[in-house]
Amino acid sequence: MANKQKALVCSGLQGTYSVELIDVPEPGPGQVLVELQAIGLNPMDWLMRDIGIFVPKWPAVFGYDGAGIIKKVGEGVTSIKAGDKVMHAGTLQEPRVSTFMQYVVMKAEFVAKVPSNISLDQASTIPLVLATAVLGMYDSKRAPHGGIGLTPPWEEGGRNKYAGEPIVINAGSTAVGQYMIQFAKLSGFSPIITTASKHNEEYLKSLGATHVIDRTISLSSLPAALRAITEKPIMYGADAISTAETQNAMYNVVAPGGNLLIDTHNQIGKDKLESGEKFVAQVFGDVQHPPEQACGLALYANITGLLERGEIKPNRIEVIPGGLAGIPGALDRLKSGVSALKLAVRPQETP
Repeated sequence: MANKQKALVCSGLQGTYSVELIDVPEPGPGQVLVELQAIGLNPMDWLMRDIGIFVPKWPAVFGYDGAGIIKKVGEGVTSIKAGDKVMHAGTLQEPRVSTFMQYVVMKAEFVAKVPSNISLDQASTIPLVLATAVLGMYDSKRAPHGGIGLTPPWEEGGRNKYAGEPIVINAGSTAVGQYMIQFAKLSGFSPIITTASKHNEEYLKSLGATHVIDRTISLSSLPAALRAITEKPIMYGADAISTAETQNAMYNVVAPGGNLLIDTHNQIGKDKLESGEKFVAQVFGDVQHPPEQACGLALYANITGLLERGEIKPNRIEVIPGGLAGIPGALDRLKSGVSALKLAVRPQETP
């Protein structure tokens, strides 16, 4: 195979993109070389260019999701072999791994096989958002980042453990929200209440939501809308969009002693947090980050089976033409907002 590959390089903060040639890496011990066939796009990708978040130096290559075919395995790798179809997430850890390229080296333990009922295009959109949902819901409680400490459905006693317990998921049609709904169903929560546009109601109910509240209602009306559905106290809430307004509204929804999961920078009032009345978890969706590794490894050991059995379904996707060259325009579209949809590109089709 060639020793050079194409990669999409960003010149600097709010800079320009260009397709450039870089070296194809060699896998070391415990690593695999993946020929990427599809790349999933995420809001983090345009945030890195626009505000420089998590960028250690420029020029930079972004990308947090990928799926492809194993080309080489490093010493000691026995769980997967050349020719296997796999998916994985990028990481902020060392060595840093990005996916806006045609080949990437990954740690084998954080690579999952793609089952035959899932396409590589679909698989490329799964790892980061799925990990964000899972780490937020099932990772242990700790500060400053962690989960709300639920028992995972793959552990003994975890399936349906929370039967009859209500959960509220704000912004259920987001990529992360869709996976939160599906895992809430596996965990037995009922009712599973979410907010979303009415045109997404049928789709979200097919994933496991029992009630969909129109996202256009005022946040101040949310408690009354919830009381019309259940009289039980809301001990578990999740905010999959996490603006300052929605975080504080969801904090008010959760009952004293309850748990709230947010997936961006904590913007809840300091006085509320210091009161200790409710536990607030801010998820960090990198499965290779040391505090998250235990939960992340458990997820990667179970993700293939969950998808193969249809217990977890991927987001709906759209493939953007042009390979790596199509990413800048796709990120502009993602920034402007897409509904209940993930965008993907095929890097091997780069002109």
